[in-house]
Amino acid sequence: MKTHRPLASIASAALAFAIVATSFAAAAQDRVLNLYSARHYQTDEALYTNFTRATGIRINRVEADDAGILARLKAEGTASPADVILLVDAARLWRGEQDGLFQPLKSAVVDQRIPPQLRGADSGQGPQWVGVSTRARVIVYDKAALKPADVDSYDKLAAPALKGKICVRSGSHPYNLSLFGSMLERLGPARTEAWLKGVAGNLARAPKGGDTDQIRSVAAGECAVALTNTYYFARLLRSSAPADRDLVARVGVVFPDQAGAGTHVNISGAAVARNAKNRDAAVAFIEYLTSGEAQRMLADGNNEYPAAVGVRTDNPALAAMGNFKAETVPIAKVGAATAQVQQMLDRVGFK
Repeated sequence: MKTHRPLASIASAALAFAIVATSFAAAAQDRVLNLYSARHYQTDEALYTNFTRATGIRINRVEADDAGILARLKAEGTASPADVILLVDAARLWRGEQDGLFQPLKSAVVDQRIPPQLRGADSGQGPQWVGVSTRARVIVYDKAALKPADVDSYDKLAAPALKGKICVRSGSHPYNLSLFGSMLERLGPARTEAWLKGVAGNLARAPKGGDTDQIRSVAAGECAVALTNTYYFARLLRSSAPADRDLVARVGVVFPDQAGAGTHVNISGAAVARNAKNRDAAVAFIEYLTSGEAQRMLADGNNEYPAAVGVRTDNPALAAMGNFKAETVPIAKVGAATAQVQQMLDRVGFK
């Protein structure tokens, strides 16, 4: 014999099912990733869009510089909503690790793609940060005044022949601190401090401006030598502005130490926040950043080099600058060395 449920019971069951279904749909729609990023490049927008399209995970973004992001994480403490941190310098990533702001990244995918020298130190549970793109610290020179052989190593920046010929941004800027930290790993404390003293003595003027300003100073004859990250020079190479084309025609670029240890490279890097509420999404995002698709977008969009092994790019400016041998100094050691380097800079009067 069939039994019949009262209409009210059927309605209640239907309502309950609708509530549950709506809750699951809302949960699926509310998959989010909270990203704190020091990368301010318009071309990164496509990375975020593609990740959301592929995974359904929506990205909420907070942007500031490296120091601002680290300060915010400290202030927020365990209440921080941050899931992933993107910073643009190894020294800052190392500082965040030391301040307990990150957690170990456990990902066989990332381990396979990113070489050990471009990751943070591994205490046995995985590194706390990994590089997702690289940039080389190169030397630009006045082609009318010098030859490439005059500046084909970082050591030569301290040579008496370059007295009064070098332009540079602040020695305490993270880009220079990382280079100097690399030199400390290569040369040891005594030789590095002597080198820094020699470089400081060769400056054409007090340090000021950014990397592009140094290139412009060389082109204008204010100095004959400068340091810059490759992506600044590549932007000028890709520019259609006549002034930029004229500037590039006046200066040459050298990847230092090709016959020795190789050219210094720094990174943009990613970490999972210590108090990440969406850890699985955070790991998925970092794995995406190390994928071939994302690596090519980083390289082509902001004139950077891939951090992942075996990824080829099609950036005409990078191709025009040529291939180079990168150093193999672990970037984690470079980051850790910068506090000691800053003390050396203070002693030799390198502002």
